[in-house]
Amino acid sequence: MSAKWFYMASGWLRKARRIGPITEADLLARIDKGEISPETLVQSAKTRNKWIPMNKIKPAMERWRRSHPDKV
Repeated sequence: MSAKWFYMASGWLRKARRIGPITEADLLARIDKGEISPETLVQSAKTRNKWIPMNKIKPAMERWRRSHPDKV
């Protein structure tokens, strides 16, 4: 079974809000669209339920680099 992911998005008046749970496929789709950037905090059972920047997750960063070659 795939992990359920959460991420922090900017909310009203610059306050962060937690989005999720989303599937890994949805997480990758949001990375492709640019909704989740390398600085975005993400959390799942795979991160031991700790908030970490997406750029610390190797497969996610590889996906980001493939989807956004002009921003590397």
